[in-house]
Amino acid sequence: MELSKEHTATLSHLNILAKQVVEGFITGMHKSPFHGFSVEFSEHKLYNAGESTRHIDWKLFAKTEKLYTKKYEEETNLRCHIIIDNSGSMQYPQEKNTALNKLNKIGFSAVAAACLLEILKRQRDAVGLSIYSDTYEYYALEKGSERHRNMLLHTLENLLQSTKNTKATDTYRFLHEIAEKIHRRSLLFVFTDMWQTTTAKEQLFEALRHLKYNKHEVVLFHVYDKDTEISLNFDDSPKKFVDLETGDEVQLFSQEVQKEYQEAVEDYFKELKEKCLKYQIDYVPVDCKAGFDTVLTSYLVSRRKFL
Repeated sequence: MELSKEHTATLSHLNILAKQVVEGFITGMHKSPFHGFSVEFSEHKLYNAGESTRHIDWKLFAKTEKLYTKKYEEETNLRCHIIIDNSGSMQYPQEKNTALNKLNKIGFSAVAAACLLEILKRQRDAVGLSIYSDTYEYYALEKGSERHRNMLLHTLENLLQSTKNTKATDTYRFLHEIAEKIHRRSLLFVFTDMWQTTTAKEQLFEALRHLKYNKHEVVLFHVYDKDTEISLNFDDSPKKFVDLETGDEVQLFSQEVQKEYQEAVEDYFKELKEKCLKYQIDYVPVDCKAGFDTVLTSYLVSRRKFL
């Protein structure tokens, strides 16, 4: 799916894009087991003096000259917090592309977060945002206002448009910090590629467990480029592989190490999945070329568990 002309090359119209993705998802959802999961109004009721005018159906008033409010299936104050890893490895692949099925990992995470903002708005849930790399780049508390949501969208647009230098990060350090900041029970969404040094691996697992503090519901979106990062599918010619965080380089034929590499990655993913299961964290592997339905479906599943 290529972006239409009203979307600029920088994806500046992120709000419109998120609405299109969510509308397409909801259309498909009506044919799925999630049919009926919505806070679209179930019926109208007469407006009573003194009630909030927020949910008055003005279109119906124009037709009937009577005041009705929309009665919703669910009235909740769910608090959600989106956490995005903006380290150097999340910039892979480094080539910018405006096709939804060719976004790099940070581009996918930013658009997926915007889609979550859109569906959270429809559910009237409060949302906050954290972005980190080698520093804590951004933090916003959970709020439900339109102004707050627009501020978060603007931040995500800037994230998409920015060109980052190589930045290494200790994800575990910032996850600990975020866990300390969020005191009230919340639904947490973490977007990260989980690439860490061997020595930091156990610390990362401990940080994930810390996120469960205060009975938070945690969904870990493990973002990667399956074709090249996992399968190591490159043509049969020597390639220079560069670590986007350390700058280290190595030249080799990918086919010579493909089998051993895939086995090592498979073992790491298996261990990660087992740790998340142990800590009662929802582990969701996401190929950044595969679309956003997995992210939105995971939100609906987690929301039901949380309430």
